[in-house]
Amino acid sequence: QVQLVESGGGLVQAGGSLRLSCAASGRILSINNMGWYRHSPGKQRELVATITSGGSTNYADSVKGRFTISRGNAKSTVYLQMNSLKPEDTAVYSCNQASALGIYWGQGTQVTVSS
Repeated sequence: QVQLVESGGGLVQAGGSLRLSCAASGRILSINNMGWYRHSPGKQRELVATITSGGSTNYADSVKGRFTISRGNAKSTVYLQMNSLKPEDTAVYSCNQASALGIYWGQGTQVTVSS
């Protein structure tokens, strides 16, 4: 019922910045949580950041102070501003939305940080 499409990934030098976008479409409830996860080869998918409908956020310790999650004026869009990127941030970043209707995932966008 919900489709999520990520964009904004790419190749960037260490210390650089990227902004990821996630656009949700379909049947979307006003009360929903959205988040970003990342998955690197040989590693488990890990939580990067989440944001509630009310604007509460939380972050993985590894990205605190560097990444910022936010919602656009259209609440169906969520962003992840990534600053001071490190090679360890290299991963496929996926958007997630959770509501009473279920949990949905995007297909992900690749972020590669070179040293």
